[in-house]
Amino acid sequence: MRKKSNHIQLPLSDKIFRAVALVILAFIMAIIIYPIWFVLVASFTNPLEIYQNAFLFWPKEFNFESYKLVFKDQDFITGFVNSIFYTVVGTTLNVVMNICGAYPLSKRNFKGKSFFTIMFTFTMFFSGGLIPTYLVVDGLGMRNTIWAILIPSAVSMYNIIIMRTYFQSRIPLELEEAAKVDGCTNFRLLLSIVLPLSIPIIAVIALYYGVGRWNEYFSAMIYITDRKLYPLQLVLREILLQNQASDMMDIVADAGYSDRMMARLGLKYAVIVVSTVPIFVIYPLVQKFFAKGVMVGAIKG
Repeated sequence: MRKKSNHIQLPLSDKIFRAVALVILAFIMAIIIYPIWFVLVASFTNPLEIYQNAFLFWPKEFNFESYKLVFKDQDFITGFVNSIFYTVVGTTLNVVMNICGAYPLSKRNFKGKSFFTIMFTFTMFFSGGLIPTYLVVDGLGMRNTIWAILIPSAVSMYNIIIMRTYFQSRIPLELEEAAKVDGCTNFRLLLSIVLPLSIPIIAVIALYYGVGRWNEYFSAMIYITDRKLYPLQLVLREILLQNQASDMMDIVADAGYSDRMMARLGLKYAVIVVSTVPIFVIYPLVQKFFAKGVMVGAIKG
């Protein structure tokens, strides 16, 4: 006896729609991936080949001179170390401040909860602006120090709301009441029960802050003039601007000018790759927490 197939046959219109959708998605994916691929390939390619070929899919021969120049550049090394420091210390500060703001607001019996929530939310839509912020930073003596980068962006109300909602929806009230019956204080409750159960949202929030810290250059550009404190992204910005300025010059200063320009072209792509690698390494490690962290923190409650 012939067995019946459980496979559902799709009508022709659905098959056509699926095929068209796949083609469109493949086209969009190619548009997104190719610039990343081009930068990666260009960093391993002879700069002269980059200049001659507008579209580059694979280098004729691998060239590592651009990476040698990157790691010989003292400004790059200093910026890389500074960015690691700003990212690690800044993200730690962000997460701690985020927890300190979200946990009290998640408590149902917290007096003034509505008032503080409204006041915090107000800052999401209204602020003093760049000039008043600069005057405050300068008045506190933080200009041209690491604190000018760490303190002004120490907390985000949007992330506080996400974490607060997670605490309210994922931490059972009965568990907190049982812990208090056993003599657990609020501080001990936070450290021993709430935080271990909140690893997904903490990982997601830390990734948000970490990516922002790593890519941040505007605060350094406004508040920092000491090159020893420059983050990597500000060094990369200078390299890109210098390259653009050189492209607009019509006068060749000397015989070695063209060689220097070619070296700078390859250097630009190598710096972009090196500055992007840490985020590409960290992102897959935290991605598994996204569904548990963001979706629950943003929708439930």
